[in-house]
Order: sequence, then C-alpha cells, then structure tokens
Amino acid sequence: MNKLVMNFLVTEGYVEAAEKFRMESGTHPDIDLATITDRMAVKKAQRLIELIGNGKVEESLEFAQEELAPRAEENQSFLEELERTISLLAFEDTSNCPVGELLDISQRLKTASEVNAAVLTSQSHEKDPKLPSLLKMLIWAQNKLDKKAAYPCINDLSNARLEDPTF
Repeated sequence: MNKLVMNFLVTEGYVEAAEKFRMESGTHPDIDLATITDRMAVKKAQRLIELIGNGKVEESLEFAQEELAPRAEENQSFLEELERTISLLAFEDTSNCPVGELLDISQRLKTASEVNAAVLTSQSHEKDPKLPSLLKMLIWAQNKLDKKAAYPCINDLSNARLEDPTF
C-alpha cells in the first residue's frame, strides 16, 4: 500500500509530500525526487504560449525560431502545431481568432499533462499513478459482485474498512 501511495505522489508531482511520506513510512520512490521538481518546472513552462499571451511578439518569434523550429524540421505534426500556435500573433484580439482556444486554461492544462506524461515516459516511469486505477477497479469489481454474492466489501474508500455483508 505504501508503494502505491508513493507512486501516486511521485507521478502527480507532490515532491514535498513524497519526501515526508518517505521519511515517515520508509518507502523509497522509484525515481529521484529531484527530478520531480524539474518535471513540474517543465510542466509549468509552456513558454511560447506564455510569451504570446503576454503580447511579447519579438520574444515569441525568437523563442520559436531558436528553440522550436529545429525540432519541427524532424516532425511534421509538431511543425503544424507550431505554425498554428504562431498564427496567434496575427491577431490583436485572440479571443475571436480561429485558434484562440490555444490560450484557454483547459488547453494549457491538457498540454501540461501531455508534457508531464512524456517526461515520465522518457524516464521509464509510469505516466499515470496506479492508485486511482486500482480504486476504479475495486469499485467495478464490487459492483459486479454485489449482483452475485454477499462478501466483505469497502463502502467508504476514505477509511478502507471492510464491512461485513448484510444477509
């Protein structure tokens, strides 16, 4: 159980909680906790969108040319996304432009999540924590079993206490 909790803390980027949990439980993470801080910094960066959102046209173009364009030469889909993002610069009012959704917070969160998953995968670590999946599986299994048998089950996930079946 401790390994599952540690996996969740590491995967979701809770470095301080992971460190405290390591000290209290003696459970060591599968990954260096310093890399979590780096990963969270990358996840928050999304530099081009931030530059465009702040109206820094020259800095946006310079960053795109120096940092992103070389990568786009090797990847056609990346080039298309870069071109789409740079097109935001053509509009003074980005709320009414055809690609204005790129500046929405929901798009930023989606991008941050994708970056986080890519970094985790590159570090040979799972991109999703195991604990939420296991809890979903537990609920699914209990729902299936409820129709067929009486058994000790966990009705309150926050306590994780087994309750005797009612006959």
